[in-house]
Amino acid sequence: MSIVYASLNHPQRVVLAAEVHSRPFLQLTQSETLTHLAVYVREEGNGNQHAKTQHALLEALCAHFGVVAPGAEAKHFYHDFGRFRLKWECHTEFATYTFAQAQEEPVSTAEAFIRAPLSHIPQQWLLSLQGKLMVAAHVVVEPGADDLADTARSMQRIFEGKLMSSSKVLQGGEIWTDFQIQSDGFSRFVVRDIDLRELQGGRLAQRILEIETYRMMALLGLPHAQQSGPLLNQIEGDLAALTAAMVQSEQSMGGTPEEHAEDERMLRKITGLAARIEKLSLENSYRFSASQAYFQLVQARIEELREQRIEGVPTIGEFMERRLAPAMNTCQAVARRQEALAERIAHTNDLLRTRIGIVQEQQNRQILQSMNARAAQQLKLQQAVEGLSVAAISYYVIGLIGYAGKAAKAAGLPINPDLATGLVVPVVAACVWLGLRRMHRGLDRH
Repeated sequence: MSIVYASLNHPQRVVLAAEVHSRPFLQLTQSETLTHLAVYVREEGNGNQHAKTQHALLEALCAHFGVVAPGAEAKHFYHDFGRFRLKWECHTEFATYTFAQAQEEPVSTAEAFIRAPLSHIPQQWLLSLQGKLMVAAHVVVEPGADDLADTARSMQRIFEGKLMSSSKVLQGGEIWTDFQIQSDGFSRFVVRDIDLRELQGGRLAQRILEIETYRMMALLGLPHAQQSGPLLNQIEGDLAALTAAMVQSEQSMGGTPEEHAEDERMLRKITGLAARIEKLSLENSYRFSASQAYFQLVQARIEELREQRIEGVPTIGEFMERRLAPAMNTCQAVARRQEALAERIAHTNDLLRTRIGIVQEQQNRQILQSMNARAAQQLKLQQAVEGLSVAAISYYVIGLIGYAGKAAKAAGLPINPDLATGLVVPVVAACVWLGLRRMHRGLDRH
């Protein structure tokens, strides 16, 4: 029966059903030390190249310990190396390595940071991460008590930053951190297990590491926003100068060739501005969108902590609201400014093209009027030429008839050549005129 039911499945059913279980929390004891690394590889190629680079780094680490690495399509990996456990995840832009090591004997918080699992990682592999490390953090999970005064004093000795952030979370845990990179190059987090239920310690550690990772990835948009400010100022200044030139040109607009050439030059400049703002938008749009998505993840993870205030210390949510939110607002403001400037350039471009079109229509109207006047003149000239043609042809035909009459008189016929010539003049003229009219009608039909 199982074979029959398996044949009914959609090809993606099993894969999609397993996806929700693909990134389990680390199962941590009450005394653990974690080292978390987020590797950001900036590749000019597509996402496949990014995945290949991340898998190559994982394969090199596994090869050092003689462990078989996962397949090229794997997005997550977990293995117990004996001295430590590794949880690896590959995301769209980065990959994370979380090394966990249980403390076999009770040690102080400061000593736990010294005994972080980083010591088990080969130095050669760490050197291969040069220029790629986006996040490096140590997390100490330890049992705790409710004596907040002693805890606050001990935490002041562990963290180098003067401003700490802390809160009670998940109705049984505490988090302490200063969100600063310490002298050893790692940021530090202390998770105190006061009354956490089973697996809550692992979930809590993962959430705080995700907050740190997504916070740093969100801040990648800030340098783009800061660099875009002067460029946007320059483009706005150029647009303002062009708009002023358009107004001045409109006031003295006379449709002269010089003014038309000036409009075309301004149109080329506006097209150049449109190209510059489009290039800037293309360079920043993905980064700003990604920063906003990461910021939303940070807010979601903070919401999941269900923080309760510890008097005298800001919560993680308050810290992010004061320190991270302004940076994200800057990115959003620059993104909106780019969009508004692009719309203004497009509007100015349309106005100038409309004005150039009106000038061209006026010029075309003048050309048509000139062509109509010329055609009327040609018609009058043609009618005059036709009259002369009728007279000339009639003159020659009548002359021939006169010669024929004289020849007949000389032959003895009773004909008066002068009288006959005078009588045929109107007949010949009428016949010639009718013949020319008929010929013109035939030409008009063709």
